[in-house]
Amino acid sequence: MTPTQLVLGSTSPYRRELLARLGLPFTVAAPDCDETPLAGESAADTATRLACNKATSLAKQFPNALIIGSDQVALLHGDQLGKPGNFERAFAQLSRMRGQSIVFHTALALHNSASGHTQQVVVPWQVSMRDYSDAEIRHYLEREQPYDCAGSAKTEGLGVAMIENMAGSDPAAIIGLPLIELCRMLRAEGFPLL
Repeated sequence: MTPTQLVLGSTSPYRRELLARLGLPFTVAAPDCDETPLAGESAADTATRLACNKATSLAKQFPNALIIGSDQVALLHGDQLGKPGNFERAFAQLSRMRGQSIVFHTALALHNSASGHTQQVVVPWQVSMRDYSDAEIRHYLEREQPYDCAGSAKTEGLGVAMIENMAGSDPAAIIGLPLIELCRMLRAEGFPLL
């Protein structure tokens, strides 16, 4: 029997807004997950491990549910860029990203807590940044305050003005929750979408 409860294992307002677009009832729960990257771990592996941990950490709390976990790691010249947390770190990230290409690795995990089965995927998104000025960085950060976004790049707002171009297969992935892949996973679990 397919679980009928859908749980978003995330406190992210961006992921909550994206999932709401599907028009499905869901519960939001805060996962118990240390988001520290492991030494030698690739960006895709970090994102996948965290997405899976977020989903499975809620299995006991929701024993008959489909639990969604997602995480995003930005990669610039081999360095992982996480959430900056404050103005200074965000300014430093965006300064490094100026005129560069960054790959955002958005991992998605769907855990069926009744069966113990977990599906997972990583959706990469290539972003090329403009050669913007320090004044533009300051204006953007003061206006958007994207301190909870990987790489300080909030493409769904004013941050898009700092971008030269983007490429990827799932437009919602860059915001933090790949909806095309999520729909595929839900269908594989027999969860009714339409």
